[in-house]
Amino acid sequence: MAICSSPSSSSSSSSSSESSNGAKLWILHGIAAGVAIAAAVGARAYFNQFKKFRSRVVGIIPARFASSRFPGKPLVHILGKPMIQRTWERAKMASTLDHVVVATDDEKIADCCRQFGADVIMTAESCRNGTERCNEALQKLEKKYDIVVNIQGDEPLVEPEIIDGIVKALQAAPDAVFSTAVTSLKPEDANDPNRVKCIVDNHGYAIYFSRGLIPFNKSGKVNPRFPYMLHLGIQSYDAKFLKIYSDLQPTPLQLEEDLEQLKVLENGYKMKVIKVDHEAHGVDAPEDVDKIESLMREKNLS
Repeated sequence: MAICSSPSSSSSSSSSSESSNGAKLWILHGIAAGVAIAAAVGARAYFNQFKKFRSRVVGIIPARFASSRFPGKPLVHILGKPMIQRTWERAKMASTLDHVVVATDDEKIADCCRQFGADVIMTAESCRNGTERCNEALQKLEKKYDIVVNIQGDEPLVEPEIIDGIVKALQAAPDAVFSTAVTSLKPEDANDPNRVKCIVDNHGYAIYFSRGLIPFNKSGKVNPRFPYMLHLGIQSYDAKFLKIYSDLQPTPLQLEEDLEQLKVLENGYKMKVIKVDHEAHGVDAPEDVDKIESLMREKNLS
């Protein structure tokens, strides 16, 4: 015998089914919304980790009085201001630096810097180079930093954009512990040992630095068509690596060339290099002061 549902029982069953389907839809929408929210939170965390990577940056200007080639160089006046002051003023213009300090072992330099408003960290006379002086200063700073920029005190016209460039290069290269900048080498500087040359691989990492001309072709002459690169003294380090660097023993190439960055390469660490359009204006010897003052007058830089 066929059993037929009454209209009321059929309607009740239909409404129950619709209610069940609606509940399922709400559950599915809830799951989808939860997945979307989780994905958004995950994406934000993913991008934030890069945003925060090596985000705290300090600029340190190492300065010593007892230079073998130019004693008292940081205090020499460039158009009426001590050179160390001009370097500090330019560094303060860099947007990536959270703080700028001078690291020195000399009270005369420290007093001069305090007079124009710079923060000073006193370091030991035993520091063998600017990198070791930066490391000692870093340990004495109250705040913690992820990147340390070593700003040469004898570059009174250092460009803030170059400081920002090497900081961003190190932030974007987690496999590198060091970054620096190069510019085009002038032919007349090819054989000047005070002008350090650099060669870079196809991915922008340093291969070698030398006081001699590199690469050096078999003719023994400067090739006017080759893009030789001049190393600019400014460099930045991962703060954790900087502590390691000071514990590394001097290496043969570093000692032979008297270039501290070679110890980094000889120990197998990677160094990121950016190329910039910049005319180097370092003060290596007393005769360079007149040159840089003339240039500043030409460019109306006070």
